[in-house]
Amino acid sequence: MGEELADLVTGPVEPTPPARRFERIATKLAKISTWSLEQYRRSAENFSTFLADRQPGLWLIALAVGLAIGTAAVVFRIGIGWVQWLWVGETSEYVIDHIRGLPRWVVFFAPVAGGLVVGLLNQFVLSGRRAGAVADVIEVSAQGGRGLGLANGLWSALATVISLGAGASAGREGPVVHLGATLATTMTRAFSYPAPAARIILACGVASAISASFNAPIAGVLFAHEVVLRHYAVSAFVPIVIASVAGTLAGRVLFIGDMAAFQIPAYAIGSYWEMPAFALLGLTAAVVAISFQFALIVFDQTARSIMMPAWSRPVVGGAVMGLFGLTLPQVLGVGYEATDIALHGGFGLWMMITLLVAKIIATSVALAFRFGGGIFSPALYLGAMTGGSFGMIAAAQAPDLASDHGLYAILGMGSVAAALLGAPISTTVMVFELTGGYALSIALLLSVSIATGLHLAIHGRSYFYHQLETRGVVLAEGPHRFFLKTVTVTSFMSPLEEEASLTDRGDPRTVREFDTLETVLRVFNETGADALAVISSRDPELVVGTVTHVQALRAYNRRLVETSVEEHR
Repeated sequence: MGEELADLVTGPVEPTPPARRFERIATKLAKISTWSLEQYRRSAENFSTFLADRQPGLWLIALAVGLAIGTAAVVFRIGIGWVQWLWVGETSEYVIDHIRGLPRWVVFFAPVAGGLVVGLLNQFVLSGRRAGAVADVIEVSAQGGRGLGLANGLWSALATVISLGAGASAGREGPVVHLGATLATTMTRAFSYPAPAARIILACGVASAISASFNAPIAGVLFAHEVVLRHYAVSAFVPIVIASVAGTLAGRVLFIGDMAAFQIPAYAIGSYWEMPAFALLGLTAAVVAISFQFALIVFDQTARSIMMPAWSRPVVGGAVMGLFGLTLPQVLGVGYEATDIALHGGFGLWMMITLLVAKIIATSVALAFRFGGGIFSPALYLGAMTGGSFGMIAAAQAPDLASDHGLYAILGMGSVAAALLGAPISTTVMVFELTGGYALSIALLLSVSIATGLHLAIHGRSYFYHQLETRGVVLAEGPHRFFLKTVTVTSFMSPLEEEASLTDRGDPRTVREFDTLETVLRVFNETGADALAVISSRDPELVVGTVTHVQALRAYNRRLVETSVEEHR
């Protein structure tokens, strides 16, 4: 009955002839075949590009870099212990009680003696008369991933080992990053990779150094992207992860083990009503980070204004370290023991406030007077003291709501470090990996974001970027400003086959051969010229080439395009 009604409405359905069926099947098969061939062609092209970019070799280099730098980080750490043993009689980082038991003259003169050795290295061996740190690595990355000499990097590491072993108040992670980057650039030169790959290899060295130093592989990956590369690219992710994992494995097998750096109780947020307190902690951490950066800048500028031989600067810094050792030995060296005590709630309120102020002064003096070291560990130290102090005050005001002040110490540690380093994502993950405190994520993210935002509002840049700007390297405003200030006329001008006299050519509008792209574009704008004569930097009457407005704009655009491609591959 249903079929009869259907026929009345639509008419009878004619069966499809076999030929039509075969034709449709053939058409579908042809389409599938065409699509398959297209996909095969694309896959073949992608794989050819993969091989042409030498990615397999890059992955192998990343593995080698990770293992080598993980091992070097362990040697670096052991070296600090050996130097420390010479005067403390102990290689462990937990030496506060040992220092208290030493003769006072040993506590005072050990940093002075260490400062003398470091000063001699600065005076006669190290370029720039100082040990390298993270800012140098960022600068090299911006300039193409090359430029760190192996010999200078090794001497720089030695100077830092002596500095920290002698009690200088500074961090070991920044110098390890510099050492890792130095070893990575050495491998880059050996295999002649282009600039984008060289930057990735450099970032591999940084990631493995961080992961081996902190036993924090995820933080190492993120720090390399966030601070050194300053972008996230899928093509860079794989080799950086390989290097970070390899560095972590080397560190764990040789020295660290698979335990977190700080073994703390299982803290938990007592109540979500504490969120305003966590936000206020972010504000407090911002004040500390801002003050620390101001102190680093002021002490550094003051030390620069004092005329003295390079070898004597660390000696003066060592005398200051000795005075701190006599009164507050908790501020000497890397400071992990004091940080650990704060995380466990082992200090009273006024002691933590005292150590907070003392550590800011001690670290500022140590770095200003050219001891080797970084600001990673001091930032964690200051954050732990800030958070612990804040937690005690909060508990006194609202004892029924406030969590343990050890929890606040963890949050403060991440907040101060993130703001100062300009690396909120990697620092947040680093604190998780250092403490195992993943349950605190919501509170940590809130305090870190507020601290970072307020620090940026006052300083406008991280301490690393401030260091670079004192050298004329401006990265905070983006790659376009960096290119304008670093690309010179010699890289895009048309050289003359035979040098000519400026008077004979009659070209009144000129630029010098080492003028920057910014200068050249400004001259074009002011004169309205289409071409300029390029004069020698040695002889202003000698013309060595010409440059057109189009050449200058093409050079600028080419670098912007190359940067965009590298960031999005």
